[in-house]
Amino acid sequence: MSTLSNTRTSGATAARLAAGTVALGAATLGYAVGIERRRWTLRTAELPVLAPGARPFTVLHVSDLHMLPGHHSKQRWVAALDELNPDLVVNTGDNLSHRTAVPSVLRALGPLLDRPGVFVFGSNDYYAPKPKNPARYLMPRGKKKRIHGVQLPWRDLRAAFVEHGWTDLTHVRRTIDVGGQRVFAAGVDDPHLRRDRYTDIAGPADSGAAVRIGVTHSPEPRVLDTFATDGYDLVLAGHTHGGQLRLPGYGAIVTNCDLDRSRARGASRWGAHMWLHVSAGLGTSPWAPARFACPPEASLLTLVPRGSGSSDSRKSAPRKARDTVR
Repeated sequence: MSTLSNTRTSGATAARLAAGTVALGAATLGYAVGIERRRWTLRTAELPVLAPGARPFTVLHVSDLHMLPGHHSKQRWVAALDELNPDLVVNTGDNLSHRTAVPSVLRALGPLLDRPGVFVFGSNDYYAPKPKNPARYLMPRGKKKRIHGVQLPWRDLRAAFVEHGWTDLTHVRRTIDVGGQRVFAAGVDDPHLRRDRYTDIAGPADSGAAVRIGVTHSPEPRVLDTFATDGYDLVLAGHTHGGQLRLPGYGAIVTNCDLDRSRARGASRWGAHMWLHVSAGLGTSPWAPARFACPPEASLLTLVPRGSGSSDSRKSAPRKARDTVR
């Protein structure tokens, strides 16, 4: 009888553990899908990248909106970022997720389009996302078959950005006036699609500028190395979603590119001279609408002269800009 009783007790314990595991998994998934992916957050960082004597200024880094027409909360929150009064806006791509989302992106970025701005596009500006096996993100990159959805109206989005005065940095080098200071900027098309042609912008960056900024959607190390070689002070990128699903104490599981996991979001040094800032972005694929330990974000970067201290912190968005209900 004691053996039978022990067996029943062990079975009941195992059943309770299984039920608890399922309940915890369901709660975690519910939080990741229903709460965190709409917990709009502002990241702030101070980066010592300006030439000595240059006046500090702010850059609003926006990336990976992955906009759908129904993303009203996201549109309101992004539009309210204009209250931060950034001196320059940098958009590192993946604005779209649907053929009819261009008006929604313009509603979100509308107030910011009146400020100096630059942009490059990512894969989900060109093609709509498609459902994929999540396990493919753990596969070696060379073994992944590229999957494209329908073409998206990126030309319409580009035309609207340019009409408002933003500069398309795709394979061009430009000097931009930001508060009376000369900012040298250059960009490449999306390296994730291997559309980048760095040779089109190769050559030493303007040494007389207050700062030299490189812009790319995917932070592929081969592209970052070329920017560093040409003397850029800062490169801004997106694409990684910060890992999208992060494990406490471990960080990003994957970056969906060749960048190491430790740099999946935020600011880091790249070589002896250059800084890299990777935005975790504001959206997700509509086929994987979940975030965990990695809330959607935009970043306000304060650029200061070299020799100043630097910090990287996160805080909730200003109260007027906050809107966590979709």
